[in-house]
Order: sequence, then C-alpha cells, then structure tokens
Amino acid sequence: MDFRLSDEQKLMIDAARKVGDHFGLEYWRKQDAAKAFPIEFWHAVCEAGLCGAALPTAVGGSGLGMFELALVVETLAACGGGSTVGQLFMINPIFGGVALSRFGTPAMKAELLPKIITGEINCCMALTEPDAGTNTLELRSFAAAGGAGWRLNGRKIWITGVPDAAKMLVVARTKKLDECKSRSDGLSMFMIDVDRKGLTHSAIDKVGTRTLASSSVFFDDVHIDSDELVGTLHRGWHELLDVLNTERIVTTAALAGTGELAIKLAVKYGNDRKVFGSMPISSYQGLQFPLAQCHVEIEAARLLNHKAAVNCDMGLPYGSEANAAKLLAAQVVGRTTERAMQTMGGMGYATEFHVERLWRDARLFRFAPVSEEMILNFVANHDLGMPRSY
Repeated sequence: MDFRLSDEQKLMIDAARKVGDHFGLEYWRKQDAAKAFPIEFWHAVCEAGLCGAALPTAVGGSGLGMFELALVVETLAACGGGSTVGQLFMINPIFGGVALSRFGTPAMKAELLPKIITGEINCCMALTEPDAGTNTLELRSFAAAGGAGWRLNGRKIWITGVPDAAKMLVVARTKKLDECKSRSDGLSMFMIDVDRKGLTHSAIDKVGTRTLASSSVFFDDVHIDSDELVGTLHRGWHELLDVLNTERIVTTAALAGTGELAIKLAVKYGNDRKVFGSMPISSYQGLQFPLAQCHVEIEAARLLNHKAAVNCDMGLPYGSEANAAKLLAAQVVGRTTERAMQTMGGMGYATEFHVERLWRDARLFRFAPVSEEMILNFVANHDLGMPRSY
C-alpha cells in the first residue's frame, strides 16, 4: 500500500491551499456573523477547478476521484473554513454532481453538470422529514403520477442551502408502501427547480454552520416533469445510498481539516502565552497530552476516510469505511475543538480567536448527516453480523 501522493494530487492540494489561505479565518468569522453564504469563496473554489475534481472531463470536471476530492476538502477546511466546507461540497459536487453524473439522463448531465462545476448554480437535497428523520424508508412525501410527470406533496426539514440553490434533488415515494414488495421499493429521486410553484421554504435558526441556511421545505401540489426523474423510477433507494456514502467522505474530510486547524490554533496560543514564569503554557503535559491524543485520533479517522475514498474510486465496497470514518471524525473533532478552547481559556470563548466557531460548527456532525447511533447500528448489523435492534 503506497501512501505517497502523485504530482497531480500535490498540485490539487497546493491549489486548494492558495484558495483557502486567501479566504482565511477572518473571512469565515465575518460570514458566520452575517449568516451569509460564502459565495466569493465558492466561486474561487470553482474557478480553481476544485469543485469538479471527481466529475467527468466531458462536462468540465477533472475526471479524478473521491480521494482527490477528500484531499481538497481537508485542505480548504484546515485553512479556515472548518467543517462548513464539507457541506459546500456536499450540496454541489455530491448532491448535484455525483447524483447526476451517475444516475442522470444525458440531457441532465449536459445541461447541469457544467453549471455546477463552474459555480453558476448551487444545489441542495430534500431528504429528511419531520416524522422520518434517519429512517428514510418511512418518507411520506409522495409524488403521484399524472399527465406528463408527477404531482409532489409533503414536507422536508433541515435541508441545507435552499435559499442559495437553483436545483433541488428531491427524494419521495412514488409508490404507496402497501403496494410495495419491500420497504425499500417505491422511492424515486428527482432534480427540480427550487423556484417553482407550490414549493416554499422557511429558515431554521441554529447555533452553528450559519453560513449555510437550514430550512423547512413544503411541497404543495408541485409539478415534476417526466424528464426530471434521476435514476430508476421506484428503485431509487440503492442509488440514493451511493450518493449518501460519498457524502460521508466529504463530511469526514472537512472534519479532519477542522481538527487540524483547531490544534494549530491551540498550539500557537499555548506557545505564545506565559503565565507561571518564563515557560509557555504549552510546555505543561496537562495541555500537551489531550491535544496529542486528539491529533492521533484525527489521523486515524483521516486514513480510514482515505481508504473509503480509494475503495470508492476502485469500485469496491466502501460504505462501512465511510461510515466508520465519519463516526470517529465527528467524535474526536468534538473533543478537539473543546480541548483547543480549554487550552486558550477564556479567549477560546471569544469570537476573535475563531475556535468557538469551529466548535459550534463541528457539533452538528455528531448527529448529521447521520447520527453516531445509527452508524453503530450499521456496524453492528452489517460488519459484525448482529441482529437488528430497531
């Protein structure tokens, strides 16, 4: 197993670092305070060719893989963006790019993928529902066939990036449960306009990840054209899983970068601060050991995520690795950001020192995009062969 990076991969990391350094910590602090979408940052990412790293060259992408995309996301997050960077890649090159490149029609790919890669349009995905949550098979949003398409009714919640998106990947039932042979039957995916009659959304105020809006979304007899189906009618469940597992990879990559950044900020502060005599507080093992432990665990999560990404690129199973890496990363980065704040004392609680934003943002990923409890259920069932507990 060769862990050395190719020259092309090193160039992508360098390109990501240039963008990330240009939009540093102060930029992200201001965007967070204003609750403003980081449009300048995202346009720079796209102009540098980073959005399309894992998308086909035929539509303007680089034709590389999820491993290269993970390297890009790690770097951008570590430069200042933190875990929110993962969400930006989640909504665009994953929910938009991966979904369409793997399951979209030729017309969809030709029209939308170049616009996603250049940043001309943003995407979002409407999956989670108030009464379903992680249990996607209990979705109640229903698209009834009729005429030249479908009519969609239902509600979604905690949908990321809706106000700034042009396209929405919607997951809905197209067949009633009592008509299905199994619970995974009867789900379909559609790519529709956010600006469409009958589609409304309202913001959810939240404690972190404030540069990307979270919304409740309502569908009131929304028309869906026949050519807006993504993938196979009634057979969208396994196609959706393919999209969601790549979502795990970019989420974990951003968390790894966040942990790296939090430790860097804590170490710098600790090296500079002297309280008891001439020795910096970073010389005390009470501060050293927790940060060292966090560093080791972040590296473990990063490497497991790299394995998931490489397996994905090779066409091998990667769901177990992707989920396990996300579990580890979310837990350790939660501890890392707290330990960074503890190292800095009261100043760790001040917005000007940035760690509090990293802490607020990272907390989301203990339960999103999938909770750690559901990941442990997955590991117990699929990896250990234990009976289903829910």
